[in-house]
Amino acid sequence: MILEIFKEHNDEMQALIGKDFARSTYNRYEAAFRNVKEFLFFKYKVSDVSLDKLDYSLISAYAFYLKGKRNISHNTTMKYLVYFKKIVLICVKSGWIVRDPFFAFSMAKQEVDRRPLDDTELGAIVEKKFPNERLRKVRDIFVFCCYTGLSYVDVQKLKRSELIDGIDGRKWLSIKRQKTDTPSKIPLLPIPLKILECYSEHIQCINQDRLLPVLTNQRMNSYLKEIADVCGIERNITFHLARHTFATTVTLSNNVPIESVSKMLGHKDLRTTQHYAKIVDKKVSNDMEALRKRLETI
Repeated sequence: MILEIFKEHNDEMQALIGKDFARSTYNRYEAAFRNVKEFLFFKYKVSDVSLDKLDYSLISAYAFYLKGKRNISHNTTMKYLVYFKKIVLICVKSGWIVRDPFFAFSMAKQEVDRRPLDDTELGAIVEKKFPNERLRKVRDIFVFCCYTGLSYVDVQKLKRSELIDGIDGRKWLSIKRQKTDTPSKIPLLPIPLKILECYSEHIQCINQDRLLPVLTNQRMNSYLKEIADVCGIERNITFHLARHTFATTVTLSNNVPIESVSKMLGHKDLRTTQHYAKIVDKKVSNDMEALRKRLETI
């Protein structure tokens, strides 16, 4: 039975939280398990199905249920299908089913506009005076990540002990990335240093041994939409955009080598950094201007 195997997989994953898996990964698989369970009852009025019932039509019906009935976006639906497919492939590898029912099922994601903030947009957010403490706090934490490249989960768990004296005598962050368990050391620029000073005596930071008073990801993203409106930025801003902005606008556009950027982002593979590092027009313009001047001297 598919849910029986799914539950066994999740139970094993739960036992390895903190060793092989992050709790957030386990939570996503638990959500995927619940989605399949609810789908089977909605579509077939059953609590589980045997493996021989897994076929292309069931996968298609599940995808339609997530998008059509649950109103889940296309890309999030594809993520849930990836989790389900992992369980199905366990069955294939174990010899319990002969053919992968996902065969020929397209799981391509739709392109999403993840343009990093440009200098003007980032400057507008940094310089805006917010009388509202709630928005000011969210802005500060978002800007901190724009200048450090931290993801939400990494800034949320950032401890005071992870602020260290670096090799140059200046303040650095020394963390292990939650997603990849990879060490990452980041020299702090003046803006993030100033932000840390502002919250050094914050009661939440003191009580929780944290560097910043981070809200839930959902609330942060909700308030970022409000911040974008106030700053006149006419597109959707999510917290993850800070990481893209650090990789592109803050570092690569200012001639920081991609190898250094990759190390600060905690990537294991340079190709992952290249995914973030979309070269902006300013960088292309500066590079071509430098080439133009060299050619003029020949």
